[in-house]
Amino acid sequence: MTSMLSGIPPADAARLHALPYVADATGIEQLEGGITNRNYRLSRPAGDLVVRLSDAGSSDLAIDRDNEHLATLAAASAGAGPEVFDYRRGEGILVVRWIEGRTLTPDDVGTPENLPRIAAACRTLHGGPPFASRFNMFDLQSRYLALVRERGYRLPARYEEFSPLVERIRVAMGAAPEPLVPCHNDLLAANFIDDGGRVWIIDYEYSGSNEASFELGNIWSESTLSADMLELLTMSYWGEYSKEKIARARLWALISKYGWTLWASIQQAVSPIDFDYWSWGMEKYERAVLEFDGARLEVWLDEAAGR
Repeated sequence: MTSMLSGIPPADAARLHALPYVADATGIEQLEGGITNRNYRLSRPAGDLVVRLSDAGSSDLAIDRDNEHLATLAAASAGAGPEVFDYRRGEGILVVRWIEGRTLTPDDVGTPENLPRIAAACRTLHGGPPFASRFNMFDLQSRYLALVRERGYRLPARYEEFSPLVERIRVAMGAAPEPLVPCHNDLLAANFIDDGGRVWIIDYEYSGSNEASFELGNIWSESTLSADMLELLTMSYWGEYSKEKIARARLWALISKYGWTLWASIQQAVSPIDFDYWSWGMEKYERAVLEFDGARLEVWLDEAAGR
């Protein structure tokens, strides 16, 4: 066991060593990815597991680990996510079954062959048991902004200049909201696993009831896909072309970029993980600025309202 834990940060190694079922592991491997936690694969005769280790600082990001656990259970029940093997409340430890397959990349997400499969995975999740919490990006962005101001974290140039436009979008989206469904809300390409037959969804840190159009817009934005790929994704999900649904997803994508920018600012200040969060966030913010300043925003607002 000691030799298998060599090379793993000492604090993580101690937490892994304390788990009783790690004793029969034949190998322990740190997985790539994970920008709010560290993930380890345990190879075991009875079936491989993934141990997700998180730290207390993630509460600044509005991550509720109890909620993540409940959502992961619900997603597994729906058939969208992996089975939960263990959860250590208050210890930042969640253990799920390993899914044998390939982690998708943004290029994978953006292929015409995969987008309908991803839409099907979302429908499986969205049709499953309800989640315990509500996710609202407008509320989360406000919470993040208050924390950034209070602690003096970095704020991108012009950030608050766009507040009136954000409020206009908030009012427009609230005028005729979609029904809420169980959403993942953070579907980076790396949160999709393709087992060759279907696509699975993993990592439910930000899960909560939300509009399906947010999920679709966020998928499209996170993989920086072209406009025609958003059309294909929305058509694959809803089963028909809808100018209103496409515009709604575009607006949610814009608000997600704006909100996740502050997530990056907070993470840059508090995270022990070696990752350039600021550059990650600024890439999103710069795309958001182009849309706030662009002529298409008014068109999307009109189209989302059915005009």
